[in-house]
Amino acid sequence: MNIDSSELRTVNVTRYVTPLREGGSMPAIAEADDEFLYVLKFRGAGQGVKALIAELIGGEIARILGFRVPEIVFANLDEAFGRTEPDEEIQDLLKFSVGLNLALHYLSGSITFDPTVTSVDSRLASQIVWLDCLLTNMDRTCRNTNMLLWHKELWLIDHGASLYFHHSWQNWEEQALRPFALIKDHVLLSRAGELTAVNEEFTSILTPDRINSVVNLIPDEWLTGVFETSGEHRQAYARFLNNRIASSTIFVTEAKNARERLI
Repeated sequence: MNIDSSELRTVNVTRYVTPLREGGSMPAIAEADDEFLYVLKFRGAGQGVKALIAELIGGEIARILGFRVPEIVFANLDEAFGRTEPDEEIQDLLKFSVGLNLALHYLSGSITFDPTVTSVDSRLASQIVWLDCLLTNMDRTCRNTNMLLWHKELWLIDHGASLYFHHSWQNWEEQALRPFALIKDHVLLSRAGELTAVNEEFTSILTPDRINSVVNLIPDEWLTGVFETSGEHRQAYARFLNNRIASSTIFVTEAKNARERLI
């Protein structure tokens, strides 16, 4: 499932299977017209398209870096979809999500990663910690690891809580250069003993061209309200990420210090 970030497929949702109520945004398992099952993330949920943008950017950057990430697709939801849904809360969610949503290939039979059961080596732990520092992903903790084991391999999921700066865009250029203090709660921090080597590796991979290729995937209709044009909006995401990568020693140092305090 190694998908090229230069293009994402678009599917049409044909069947709502079941809600995943453990998620705050109430995603669901749904079937599409390609007959695959997906975890569907709704634009009408609490954080709106911002969560979808974070999911898209986070997932595709992770894929470029070589992590296993379920295929991400755009998912069209028709206006007529969900009219027969008996649950009023779900019916409202579907109504407010008509149009373009985001979905991840459903890894049937996967199990939630448990750090007390499965050991992750220092290199992989350092790579995941580095990624989450870059993305300011606050949602990979012992309480909610957002990693799955599928066919005995580790898969990363759910980056919707990343890039939290974009919920207000206040001082966003300054925020790009800040350490990520919440890394202290990361489920793999104690194992992340190779952050310096990973920093050198990953900063060489994430060139501005590669970052632009990811940011260019964001649909125009999701980029509204802050900047005059979708192009300016998209450019701001790229600038935030490129500046953060160029100053990665700031968040790497914070992660190292947090690890030292932890162990």
